[in-house]
Amino acid sequence: MKIEKITENKKQFLDLLLLADEQEDMVDRYLPNGEMFALYDNDLKSICVVVAINNETCELKNIATYEKYQGKGYGRTLINFISDFYKNSYQTMLVGTGETPTTLSFYESCGFEKSHRVKNFFTDNYDHPMFDGDIQLVDMIYLKKEL
Repeated sequence: MKIEKITENKKQFLDLLLLADEQEDMVDRYLPNGEMFALYDNDLKSICVVVAINNETCELKNIATYEKYQGKGYGRTLINFISDFYKNSYQTMLVGTGETPTTLSFYESCGFEKSHRVKNFFTDNYDHPMFDGDIQLVDMIYLKKEL
């Protein structure tokens, strides 16, 4: 298994990025300034994008694993890697997600704790209703992790 920092042609990973953020113009808002990491285990399994918020805080803007590889620890491995990678540069890492129990519990199991909520984020910023399974996403739930 290896994790590589991707510095060029980030849009080649759009199919995977859209699994976690299904509206391309939203991905386009953070992709150019984000740092991208790809996890390979023979072939590509997971990808993530991290953006600096300020001198103390970065945000995990996107993390996605191909569906057939989900539940095998690739996302957790990537979060552990980026947490270690950024610990000397930032104090805190944020991640924002929809209010779905499985996703929230995944992030909490990776050391994040609930921070704050942005009301109506998904209904105000996406051009169509967003769903995770059968749950409509309305508010963005932010979690934070001390690095």
